[in-house]
Parts: sequence; structure tokens; C-alpha cells
Amino acid sequence: MLNQAAIEHLTAADPRLGALIAAGREIHPRPHEDLYLALLRAIVSQQISTKAAAAIWKRFQSLFPPEGYPEPREVLALTEDELRAVGLSRQKAGYLKAIAEYNERGLLDYDHLTGLSEEAFTQHLTAIRGVGRWTAQMLQMFALDQPDVFSEGDMGVQNAMRRLYGLEETGRALQKRMLAIAEAWRPYRTLACKYLWQSLDNGTQIPPTVE
Repeated sequence: MLNQAAIEHLTAADPRLGALIAAGREIHPRPHEDLYLALLRAIVSQQISTKAAAAIWKRFQSLFPPEGYPEPREVLALTEDELRAVGLSRQKAGYLKAIAEYNERGLLDYDHLTGLSEEAFTQHLTAIRGVGRWTAQMLQMFALDQPDVFSEGDMGVQNAMRRLYGLEETGRALQKRMLAIAEAWRPYRTLACKYLWQSLDNGTQIPPTVE
């Protein structure tokens, strides 16, 4: 089990988190994804429902027959009207073109990006118009499956940690406290976040007496 070492480390470092993991469903490693494609999908999905995002993505793919892969040069060749016709806003159409242009310049090279630190990776991706820190972190966690990423600004992680540790802080004070707690989870903070998100989905709760 590839995650076993990570689970053992997290459980030893933080028994309360370990109890949460033990009460949840096993999370398996996932294959790395096409970072360029994952970025495009992340932009399409921003601020809309999962169902709407899936429908728009399918229509977007239809612009690239026969396989539906949005090659960067083909994305750049599309007009704003063509992109808006599949359900994209003017703003998102511009963001997709910015990602395609970044990829065309060789700035989404997988081998290079996977060698960057979390902060360097975030700075590199947020140079793209429309890509924020949260999006960069989600790509590291899910598209690249990098092991030690922590998203203190994610509402789901915040809510799960409030419940698990009884945190009462808000704003920057909350994020500072979360970062301090998560230090013990290194170098497996990504897996910890995934179990925290899962606890929100399945309602897993750990009694205050668990130590």
C-alpha cells in the first residue's frame, strides 16, 4: 500500500488526525494528469456547479474534433465568439487563451514544474491570468499528486480542522494556527488534506477524548 508509510507518519505525529483517517475510507494514490488540460478544466469549472462545468467542458471539447483535445494552437486560433458560444464567459475565454499561450511558450513543462517547491510552483502558475493560489494548490494535489501541499485558504480544510481541533480563530489567525498544526504532518500534508475533505463528505467526527 503506497500510502501506508504516510498514514503511519500522520497517525504517529497527530493521533487526532490518525483517528480521523482510521474512521474514513482509504484514499489511494492517483496517476498524474496532463497539467495543461487540468488547468483548462479548472478554469472552466470556476464558480459554477459540477454539472454545468461538465456540460460546458463537453461543448468546449467538441471544438476540437475528432479526439476533443484542445491543442494550444487551436485554442489560440479560436475567436472569443466561438468560445462564448459553448458557454464560456468573456473572462474565462481570455483565461483559456492565456493558459494555451503559456503552454505554447514551454512554460508548463511537467518535468520542470514537478521539481519546484510548493511556493515556486504557485508563483509560476499564478503568473497566468486567471490562475490563483488555490487553483495552483489544487493542481499540485490532484493533477500532480504531489505529497506535501497544504491549502490553508481552502474553506473545506478550514471547516474540517475547526471541527477536528475545536479551533475558534478566524481569518489570518485561523490560517496561522492551521499552518502550525500541519507542520507535524510534513512531508504528507496533501494526504492529510484529502482525509480532511473526506471527513466533510461522510460526516466523520472524532470525539474530543481521542488523543
